[in-house]
Amino acid sequence: MARAGVMRPDQIDAFFATLQAANPNPRTELVYTSVFELLVAVLLSAQATDVSVNKATRRLFLVANTPQAMLSLGQQGLEQQIRSIGLYRSKARHLIHTCQLLLQRHAGQVPRLRAELQELPGVGRKTANVVLNCAFGEPTMAVDTHIFRLGNRTGMARGKTPLEVERKLLRRIPAQYLGDAHHWLILHGRYVCQARKPRCSQCLVQAHCAYPEKLTIPA
Repeated sequence: MARAGVMRPDQIDAFFATLQAANPNPRTELVYTSVFELLVAVLLSAQATDVSVNKATRRLFLVANTPQAMLSLGQQGLEQQIRSIGLYRSKARHLIHTCQLLLQRHAGQVPRLRAELQELPGVGRKTANVVLNCAFGEPTMAVDTHIFRLGNRTGMARGKTPLEVERKLLRRIPAQYLGDAHHWLILHGRYVCQARKPRCSQCLVQAHCAYPEKLTIPA
């Protein structure tokens, strides 16, 4: 394993080539069938697991999977549908307002411009990046806790803020991997390079990583 430091370009290339070979078509674990459903699922996923979001949206999308249908539920009706998710009241409020803006400004469609996405309540840079990448195929990097950890731990993109890590990842990851890199990193951080105890012995890319197995780096 490489010494702790910054990953070299050849290591980064090998890192993603290995992940690509193991999982050629990575996808988000959120379940959706439209861009609007994806936006709703991502908004609900803040401080919640994908599993819990999928359980809630499985019920919700049966009765409301368009902005108008969600508005027809009303905030209280929406709260009842998503009450199993943390912060459900504030999320319901944001979703109702988002649906209003989608109808008023975008004819009920989810916009594909970052600035317009980030004008929607509850949509920050990370959420916008997820929608741009998953729905519209843009080579963006939604830096969540997993990707922030991996960027710093592996030496691929060290930074003190999510934006700093995002910019370094976009600059350092080879272009041929950028479309799927967001998914590979999230899945790797979720199931292998975990916060408290990374599973280095089970890691397919440990030979290309600048994280020494003998050290324990706080999450």
